[in-house]
Amino acid sequence: MTAQTDTTGPVTTVFKVSGMSCGHCEGAVSGEISQISGVNSVTAVAKTGEVTVVSATPLDDEAVRTAVDEAGFELAGRA
Repeated sequence: MTAQTDTTGPVTTVFKVSGMSCGHCEGAVSGEISQISGVNSVTAVAKTGEVTVVSATPLDDEAVRTAVDEAGFELAGRA
């Protein structure tokens, strides 16, 4: 028996974003991250500061940081 190393399928990553305080903030962050190639869905929660991203492949942290910056917030890292 061999271990399967196939990594096809969606990848879920949770990021911490500082500065979100309302639904508008969630929408701004979600909208910018959604524009990154390969992103399938984004769920931002202002109360926790967590942004869950489902993508076709692992995302480049710098691309996410740039998108969050464009929305006017700061990427604190991965949760």
